[in-house]
Amino acid sequence: MSAVRTLVLPVLRLLVWAVIAAALVVLAFRGGGSDGGAVAGPGAPTVDLSSPTVAVARGTVSNTVSVSGTVVADAAVPVRATKAGTVRRLLVDEGADVTAGQPLLEIRWEEEVAPVTGTGPEGEPTVTPQQPRVRTATVPAPAAGRLTDLDVLVEQAVAVGDPVGAVSPGTLSVTATLTQDEQFRLLTPPATAEVTVQGGPAPFECAGLVLGAPATGDDGGDGGDGGAGGGIDPMTGMPLPAGGGAGTTARCAVPPGTTVFAGMGATMAVQAGLAEDVLVVPVTAAQGSVQNGVVWVVGPDGAQEERPVALGLTDGSVVEIREGLAEGDQVLQFVPVPDDTPVDPMTGQPMGGVGG
Repeated sequence: MSAVRTLVLPVLRLLVWAVIAAALVVLAFRGGGSDGGAVAGPGAPTVDLSSPTVAVARGTVSNTVSVSGTVVADAAVPVRATKAGTVRRLLVDEGADVTAGQPLLEIRWEEEVAPVTGTGPEGEPTVTPQQPRVRTATVPAPAAGRLTDLDVLVEQAVAVGDPVGAVSPGTLSVTATLTQDEQFRLLTPPATAEVTVQGGPAPFECAGLVLGAPATGDDGGDGGDGGAGGGIDPMTGMPLPAGGGAGTTARCAVPPGTTVFAGMGATMAVQAGLAEDVLVVPVTAAQGSVQNGVVWVVGPDGAQEERPVALGLTDGSVVEIREGLAEGDQVLQFVPVPDDTPVDPMTGQPMGGVGG
């Protein structure tokens, strides 16, 4: 047994390693072509590296943008002095409900009167000073609501435009932050949106839809002239910093009589267009997503042609083709990119590019 272990087994190991080395050499050089590449043997599977194509078809595009937002109290409207002078009297107590145009306080000022000139007993000219004329004016409420602040005292001097109070309208709005893609899809937004409040009433129509910078009073509180927060970030669920903390927002007014409260979460659905029986391609096939784009048309012989197209509505999956293609045309399903350009694995679009 000792002879087998010391002589036979080592020899067998050497033979096995020699066979393995010979097999590797054969695999490395077998079938080598002039270009040095390996050629697959008979029956070996092939890999199709060509880009897939899709046909231009007809479909319906519903451009409905749904975003998460929050219910906020509308900001208080400042009350400003309309004249320079001193406060004569306060006409309304702080905390009272007021109507638009209702007088809130009275301002007093003096208006100089020109002296009277004449002739004395001996014909000399005379100048008789006159007492200044006392004038008063009232400061009206800029809007209907509750007078939440009246920050002046009687006999206090004020200048034109000085803030002297604030009126909270007592109304609510729904506001939501929009991503860049959502802003492009809402280039021509409608005047209303459908809002669903979590755990609240049935979906309701929210009027006065506007897009713009966040309102400084979106603090989820009683309005005021700004607050510590700007609603809820729909991506993270965390409170936004003062002033909204982001770019464009969509905002609409909660109709009177609708039972919701500031701080509640809400979903805003904006129907920004419907196109029926139109030519469509996947958004991954078009470079660009608004107005003008480029697609790559594949001919019967496999040749690719870069072709400009006019784009219409998109629902995030397909985009309307208004000009440049015909039904049945074959286009590349994914925008071609250089080999060194990273591609988004979810959309097939070049990362950091213009893609759809």
